[in-house]
Amino acid sequence: MPMILDGRKIAAAIRAEISDGVRRLRAEKGVTPGLAFVTVGDDPASRCYVAMKEKGCVETGMRSRHCPHPASTPPARLLGLIRELNADPAVHGILVQLPLPRGLDTREILSAVSPEKDVDGFHPVNAGKTLLGLEGPRPCTPAGVVELLVRSGGSWNGKDVVVIGRSEIVGKPLAAMLMQRSGRTNATVTVCHTGTRDLAAHTRRADIVVAAMGRPRFLKGGMVREGVTVIDVGINRVEDPSSPKGYRLVGDVDFDGVAPKAAAISPVPGGVGPMTVAMLLSNTLEAARRAVRPG
Repeated sequence: MPMILDGRKIAAAIRAEISDGVRRLRAEKGVTPGLAFVTVGDDPASRCYVAMKEKGCVETGMRSRHCPHPASTPPARLLGLIRELNADPAVHGILVQLPLPRGLDTREILSAVSPEKDVDGFHPVNAGKTLLGLEGPRPCTPAGVVELLVRSGGSWNGKDVVVIGRSEIVGKPLAAMLMQRSGRTNATVTVCHTGTRDLAAHTRRADIVVAAMGRPRFLKGGMVREGVTVIDVGINRVEDPSSPKGYRLVGDVDFDGVAPKAAAISPVPGGVGPMTVAMLLSNTLEAARRAVRPG
């Protein structure tokens, strides 16, 4: 059986580190990190995600503030709220929960968040820093993917990595992070997508495959080689009449088909998901530290 990359266990260790950092910052500087959530509309998945993130704030001793708005909120009102949060010294991080309803320009809204408070790492300034390898907040899911492997005792260094998916949230920033020349990353990265010819030819030669295309059970056992490491970023709902909810969560990887060939694999749920929340909290703590840093 492969090693299971246990995101819940690793995220718990990161949260403990964050809790200690929050206590130190409060004791030494009198500052408690504050995170504001901006939600628009009433998407059930978004409500669930925000609730998990608010719980993380409570567990690590941070302050949280939820700013819900109806789907009909005009862009000007939303931009005004973000300006207020940018100016509020008690708010160190701002998270705009995606997706936004139709009629709102996602890029415009995300770009309105101050780069210093952009704990999602989506602002163009921070996206540029990620590409250049400069200090700054990294998008939470890609950062969680990196930490998941490293803290499990694995390595990206010198590995052939195939990332399936080129989204601005996961695929693109993850590729940029993995190719940086550092002891933690330094990988050779191939990004595959819907236009890739013979995708399986790429995945079968990879040391590590990261599946992030949003298609349930897409990566099959015949698409990977023996001894591969597989990290599943996907979270998909599929119908399951036997479940009380009528559905269950599966990843972008056919776990039962891929696991027998893998040296290590992340599960869904319990793999990358908890890491994403942990990295959001880490980014918020770092934003609070930067806010009180001299100069």
